[in-house]
Amino acid sequence: MSALGAALTLLAAGLSTMVGTPASAAVIQCAVDYSTNDWGSGFTANVKINNVGTAALNGWTLTYAYTGNQALSGSGWNGDWTQSGKNVTVSSLSWNATIAPGGNATPGANFSYSGSNAAPTSFAVNGTTCAGAHQPPVTTLTSPAPGASYAAGAAIPLAATATASDGASISKVEFYDNATLLATDTSAPYSFSWAGAASGSHSVYAKAYDSTGATGESAPSGITVASGPAITATPVSLSVTQGKTGTFTVKLSAQPTANVTVTTTRTSGNTGLTVSGGASLTFTPANWATAQTVTLTADATGTGSATFTAAATGHTAAAVTVTELAAGTGVYNDRFLQLYTKLKDPANGYFSPEGIPYHSVETLLVEAPDHGHQTTSEAYSYLLWLEAQYGRVSKDWSKFNAAWTLMETYMIPTHADQPTNSFYNAAKPATYAPEMPLPGDYPAPLNTSVTAGQDPIAAELSSAYGTSDIYGMHWLQDVDNVYGFGNAPGKCEAGPADTGPSYINTYQRGSQESVWETIPQPTCDKFAYGGKNGFLDLFVKDNSYAKQWKFTDAPDADARAVQAAYWADTWAKAQGNGGQVSATVAKAGKMGDYLRYSFFDKYFKKIGNCVGASTCPAGSGKDSSHYLLSWYYAWGGATDTNSGWAWRIGDGAAHGGYQNPMAAYALVNDPALAPKSATGKADWATSLTRQVEFIQWLQSSEGAISGGATNSWEGSYATPPANTPTFYGMYYDEAPVYHDPPSNQWFGFQTWGLERVAEYYYASGDAKAKAVLDKWVTWALSKTTFNADGTYQIPSTLAWSGKPDSWNATAPGANTGLHVSVVDYTKDVGVAGSYAKLLSYYAAKSGNAAAKTAAQKLLDGMWGNHQDALGIAVPETRTDYIRFKDSVSVPSGWTGTMPNGDPVNSSSTFLSMRSFYKNDPAFAKVQAYLDGGPAPVFTYHRFWAQADIATAMATYGELFG
Repeated sequence: MSALGAALTLLAAGLSTMVGTPASAAVIQCAVDYSTNDWGSGFTANVKINNVGTAALNGWTLTYAYTGNQALSGSGWNGDWTQSGKNVTVSSLSWNATIAPGGNATPGANFSYSGSNAAPTSFAVNGTTCAGAHQPPVTTLTSPAPGASYAAGAAIPLAATATASDGASISKVEFYDNATLLATDTSAPYSFSWAGAASGSHSVYAKAYDSTGATGESAPSGITVASGPAITATPVSLSVTQGKTGTFTVKLSAQPTANVTVTTTRTSGNTGLTVSGGASLTFTPANWATAQTVTLTADATGTGSATFTAAATGHTAAAVTVTELAAGTGVYNDRFLQLYTKLKDPANGYFSPEGIPYHSVETLLVEAPDHGHQTTSEAYSYLLWLEAQYGRVSKDWSKFNAAWTLMETYMIPTHADQPTNSFYNAAKPATYAPEMPLPGDYPAPLNTSVTAGQDPIAAELSSAYGTSDIYGMHWLQDVDNVYGFGNAPGKCEAGPADTGPSYINTYQRGSQESVWETIPQPTCDKFAYGGKNGFLDLFVKDNSYAKQWKFTDAPDADARAVQAAYWADTWAKAQGNGGQVSATVAKAGKMGDYLRYSFFDKYFKKIGNCVGASTCPAGSGKDSSHYLLSWYYAWGGATDTNSGWAWRIGDGAAHGGYQNPMAAYALVNDPALAPKSATGKADWATSLTRQVEFIQWLQSSEGAISGGATNSWEGSYATPPANTPTFYGMYYDEAPVYHDPPSNQWFGFQTWGLERVAEYYYASGDAKAKAVLDKWVTWALSKTTFNADGTYQIPSTLAWSGKPDSWNATAPGANTGLHVSVVDYTKDVGVAGSYAKLLSYYAAKSGNAAAKTAAQKLLDGMWGNHQDALGIAVPETRTDYIRFKDSVSVPSGWTGTMPNGDPVNSSSTFLSMRSFYKNDPAFAKVQAYLDGGPAPVFTYHRFWAQADIATAMATYGELFG
């Protein structure tokens, strides 16, 4: 299971059902988006109810009618679905009854039909007819500047611009300090003079309302109000090229009573940077607010950063980070280094004391990780990518090597973490347990009568590397041991008193399990916590339970690590520094060798038309390999080294967004990355071809890439619906792996997956990859909007209908029946960074001018509009946080405790098992929402997103100067 989106995703579903209560007396303003995933005899109806009014919608009932014979199948989700004749009614559930202004609810259901399947033409909420979807206004905060400092009591000028869309007009603009409303302005120019701000850090932003009630928020500006007079420096970070000069300005925040001398000195870092002008500046009671200039000079040979401090007696000092660039670096490499400096600044909070990248700076964050100070293998891989680009720009490769060592120390299990691999029997890899549809169906029974296939790579791996241990990252880590399991590397359930990173797991109960329904558990379970069998009997039904360890690898993260190592090797060799990274790059080849476990069916069953757990043939040799990057591979064993056992599984489900032909190309073509095993390189050569074919097979008529395929329908080798298309005998799965929400709807999986294809095309010139990119880029650019102020809108949620043609390698089908539509749009900066990188590599190889221009506009738009003191980010309204109070399925009679004493039983909720969240400084915003207030707004700084943006800047700088 990967992050992200797995990124991964904002998950939404409910377990309890209730009829929605009538709305309040406020006027209802709504817009409904409707789309379907149609397979000919039935379809999934995807409905999005948007509250475009200014008041919360407290309880909702949606009504609409079909014109054909569409009939509701089952109970639906995210709402209480009923049908009478042609009329459909959907009522809110307990957890999504309130829709805040600007928020939405997303009910869905399956229907059967014959003949035509016309979409409904009218929708109503609580009896009020809804309009079509409407784009929110574009809002930009023009003052104050990010990083500005002000003296306590000084007036802070707030100003914003706002533009409405679709013929609407701006009705008002509000100014906020975090969640506190400061002022409202109903006419342009929108401004406010804020006096009396408390000392400390503030995050201010503007929120515009248009005449339809739709809202749009600006990116925030992080500012500081000093307790006394302060020095303000602008900008707070800059770069200077070797042999050149650079400047920043300083001024005072408040009028002094006498002259003040400000002295600027280098206080740490690169000695190649010196103050050459303005080292001592005098401010008088008359000119205190007039900025004066400090000039810095870079020598001809130095590289790296330094901190310059502007100080004066009785004033809070200002620090400026300055980076010296090699000659010819350019503006986008300069931006990369500025972002890199922000990420690596300890004061900004991206890294733990051990140097591990947190998932986000902010602690209150629930998506795929359920806490912001967890981390994922994805974050480690992005750190490697970031340091590879830093090595290219600075020629300093020590940080890339150190990042790999960090990963090896904390995220790749040591021998002490996986002590019984020597007992593994490759002829009997694992005992079969079916995957179940719902979390409430667990624990799943073990079935020893089902025969697993043979593992064909275990022996050659142990022979090549002299160990039975697996060299791959576990996917999830509790960096600050918030849960208290204490599963630090080399430790097993050391408990809450242990400090530092702890291996944990969450997802383990089928495709419908969202993050809000997970039960956290340790990777090494000695029954110290949980129930009498630890946490094991929540997931698997067995006659007896043994203390054990288990790890899960996210293949896309390991593949990204290989990808980063390839570029590090390429760039270092171009500098004549290949020897500096050769040992690390060889380790990436080793990781790629073990990554082949993701090629195999979960129980090493034969690939193709695999139906029936008992009847689908067990695999032998490589016939259980689909050669795709599946969602995971996993391994585990007994903690008792005297009477041990061990197991390994692959995964028969492959997602289009997980494929990485660039990593496959690197493992096949770069000798420094060559796997040592007997068949590793040959397997990756097959995988390279197979991955490109897979992406071709999943490309819709418009150009987007659909879900994926599985060798085990519903995770239990069930019989798929008739006429399900196949890819080398694997069944097309529109939303493989998880369904809450469907795994194919996030646009980020498009940019992540196709960025790797673009890199591969750039490196290889493969015509098949180019054909996929030609079509995809044309579609994506047609759905991307650039505004006059430099802001942008990119796709966010996708909806699908139809299916691909069954794969024919010699004559691929055109997939004229597979279609995609864009449900809504976003300013998501992490996805925009990945998108810009994709367009840059494609444009550099193909010469496509539109792609190059779009990449530059995305990068400039983020840089010009969404910067703050910590990086680049945009506000997010988190309507899904209503699910903090969601029930979590625990079998009746099962009782246990978390390490902090939180009970786990049939009455547990997401929050009750995570009581630590109530002590989070940001939880008051969530509690207010749970109590009926507006949905909270957060501005998150996710490490992967910042790294994606930074490396996108570097990529554009490398390719276009």
